Amino acid sequence: MILTSPFDVFSGSLDETLLWLCAIPSPIGEEDAICDAVQARLQKQELAAPIRRYGNSIVVPLTRFPPAEGTYRPHIALVGHLDTVRTENGPARIEGDRLYGAGAADMKSGLAVMIALAETSRALLPCNVTLVFYAREEGPFADNELGPVLEQDPELSSVDLAVCLEPSDNRLQLGCNGSLHATVTFEGRTAHSSRPWQGDNAIVKASPLLTSLARLAPVDHVLDGHTYREVITVTQARDGGRGRNVVPDSFALNLNYRFTPDIPLADAEARLRSIITGPAHEHGWEVDGEPRIEITDRSPAAPPNGNHPLIAKLIEAGVDAVEPKQAWTDVARFAVRGIPAVNFGPGENAQAHQKNESTSLALINDGFQIVKRWLFSL
Repeated sequence: MILTSPFDVFSGSLDETLLWLCAIPSPIGEEDAICDAVQARLQKQELAAPIRRYGNSIVVPLTRFPPAEGTYRPHIALVGHLDTVRTENGPARIEGDRLYGAGAADMKSGLAVMIALAETSRALLPCNVTLVFYAREEGPFADNELGPVLEQDPELSSVDLAVCLEPSDNRLQLGCNGSLHATVTFEGRTAHSSRPWQGDNAIVKASPLLTSLARLAPVDHVLDGHTYREVITVTQARDGGRGRNVVPDSFALNLNYRFTPDIPLADAEARLRSIITGPAHEHGWEVDGEPRIEITDRSPAAPPNGNHPLIAKLIEAGVDAVEPKQAWTDVARFAVRGIPAVNFGPGENAQAHQKNESTSLALINDGFQIVKRWLFSL
């Protein structure tokens, strides 16, 4: 088939690409096979420069235009992670309008759009485009390979806009909240449960903090007309006792603080520590009775950038809605480097991390057309 228009429809091409991606298992930490496969497939294209590989992540220079006087060609990075969470899924398959498989929504649907763009529309793109496929997104911030890729790659620091194709139902999601995880450990002293006064119950010592957190309501922050919510959630409790008849001497909680884009990372950490230690001071604990706090994961927030001209063009291309991103995504990694970034992807957000994950093929094809309309408008 000869491509005569950037909007020619390649029946089955996008669906088959997504099926191919979902048939390659890539749980976090095991991305080598899918990285090899994607690299081998894209090397068949006439790229602007050789693919650059960093661990199990690749940077694909799709198109490059030499600078011309009086001509502005923006540089766009389309970004997606290769890994999936470890869930129970059957074999990758298509049933009616739905494709089933690990990562079908999060986020191999976005990867399929990136690959289809390279294979069907590369020669007609009017702007500079780079594709970034990276590993280890579904884990701790420090292990995510996008960080080292951004630090080492010679071109990514100069892109004009990055689009993370995380599942968003073809909605444009601006910015993102930041995220802190803290382990809060209460120390006590063991005793027989029939004589609790001889010990110091670590679980009971946590009750003022738990009561305080239960009373905390979400705090709304309005930025560029969009509402982001600041919340703190207890997500884990562990090490809560040695036996049924023993006063526990240790009790640990995991707190997850989601802070809004107007709060710097250092301020967010200080606020979280204040919230944790506040109940201790209120109840007159001694200094050695306060909980031990360890910040275990730090992820910065990202601003909305809703007024950026390239983002405005994306909105005009027909996104289904424009909304704030309440969760954290890797747009924040670009934001800390001064690079505007947004979330937009064709996968179904509600299917992310689900058992027997699936997504709508019609939604993915619509998302592909939106991305093409946008890029060809630049």
